[in-house]
Amino acid sequence: MMLNRFSRFPLPALMVAGLLTAVSCGTTYELPDTGGAYSDEAARLFAEARQSPPPKTLSRSAAEARFARVEPRVMRAGRETCLRLKTGVNCNVDIAIDREMDERNAYFTYKNGQPIIRISLPLIQDTGSDDEVAFVLAHEYGHLIGRHVEKQQQQVLAGALIGGALAGIVGDSGDAVGIGMGVGASAGGIVYSQSYELESDTLGTRIAYDAGYDPVEGAKFFARSEAARGSGGGYSIWGTHPPDRRRVATVLATKAQIDGQVGLRNAN
Repeated sequence: MMLNRFSRFPLPALMVAGLLTAVSCGTTYELPDTGGAYSDEAARLFAEARQSPPPKTLSRSAAEARFARVEPRVMRAGRETCLRLKTGVNCNVDIAIDREMDERNAYFTYKNGQPIIRISLPLIQDTGSDDEVAFVLAHEYGHLIGRHVEKQQQQVLAGALIGGALAGIVGDSGDAVGIGMGVGASAGGIVYSQSYELESDTLGTRIAYDAGYDPVEGAKFFARSEAARGSGGGYSIWGTHPPDRRRVATVLATKAQIDGQVGLRNAN
């Protein structure tokens, strides 16, 4: 009788269950509670930023100077945070301006095994303060500490395998399995993206603060309307990011933890 029950689930289905369990990890660190007063204050700051005129676009030389002021302090604070948390990753990040990128963007990735953070000059030109550049760079440093690249790669791989296994359940066509793997890879790559962004905001708030900047002022960069972010267009960096208001609330809640001397907590 038991054998008959299990015979209804072919091997690929058991593989799917195992893979889903294997990639069900979320953030490394606990995200702060953003409800109540933090949500209300975020809504107020959000509305205020939306009503404010856009900052004056910086000249290229002024943007270069802003980056030169901010980068060493964020790099030091990020490295110290990374080492203190004993993440096991290479904490020595190469932070620089991507001079070939015309769009307003910033990103973290690995190049030949070396962690790098890149920010475009047009994005810096649209910032209203050193605090805003510091928060963007600190947020990207948070992706390293949260090991988000590695986790995303695992999820993409598992998503591809899950998609292929599911296609195999409904038919043995090689084309069906291939299509299933493609769909699974796409789904696997985005399943935790917003959680990772909020974790990076949490870590970035602490890094920016330790670097001597105001993370709440820095987060206002995300609250301004698209029109107030400059005349050059939108930001592709925001494509997978959570709603801006929730990001501001996350920064406010994390700053309150800092003021209350509450450290990072590992996620359960």
